Order: sequence, then C-alpha cells, then structure tokens
Amino acid sequence: MFDISFPELVVVGVIALLVLGPDRLPGALRTLGLWVGRMSRTFSALKTEIEREIGMDEIRRQLHNEAVMDELKRIERDVRGPTSNGSGHAEVKDPEPPQVEATPAQVSATSNDTRPHA
Repeated sequence: MFDISFPELVVVGVIALLVLGPDRLPGALRTLGLWVGRMSRTFSALKTEIEREIGMDEIRRQLHNEAVMDELKRIERDVRGPTSNGSGHAEVKDPEPPQVEATPAQVSATSNDTRPHA
C-alpha cells in the first residue's frame, strides 16, 4: 500500500518523540494502533461484504440464465413436436397423388387409340 522504509519510520518516530514527549508517546502509539486496527477490520469486513454481494449477483445471474435456457428448450420441444427428424426442422412429407381407378370404358378407349385400325 505505502512504500515506507525503515529510515523513514525512524524519522517519523523521532519527530513524534520531540512533539509529544516521552510521557505521552506510548499512549499516542497505542491509540494509533487501535485506530489502524479498527480501520483494517472495517476495510476487511467491507471487502468481504462486497465480495459476497458480487458472488450473490453472479449466482442470481446464473440461475436466471439457466431458467431462460430451460424455457427455450421447452418451447423448442413444443414447436418441434413428435414429427421431428432431429435436424432442427419438422419433417414434411410430400402428399401422394390420389389413386384414381379407370373405368372399363376409359381403358378400352385408351387401348383403342394406340392400336392401328384394321
């Protein structure tokens, strides 16, 4: 976080000793340590809470995505129905032409046309 080396700490300590004096310096350092500890715990708790909220949002997003995907699969199954051929398109069969039986008169007329007249 901060790049403070040992010589810099010594300079800060000497200035604190000169300003506060030897009687009040231990109490001031104790108070400073308590404040630093409280701030550290507060930041740690805040960080944990934010990470928990981010994790909860991610879980909610995943659950929502899974629900949407399940709904899409259900709709796809409903649209495809039982005549699906597995290619993603419903199978459409060409209707066969209706079978028409020829009457005996039509058969004789057709057979007479192809025969030469005698």
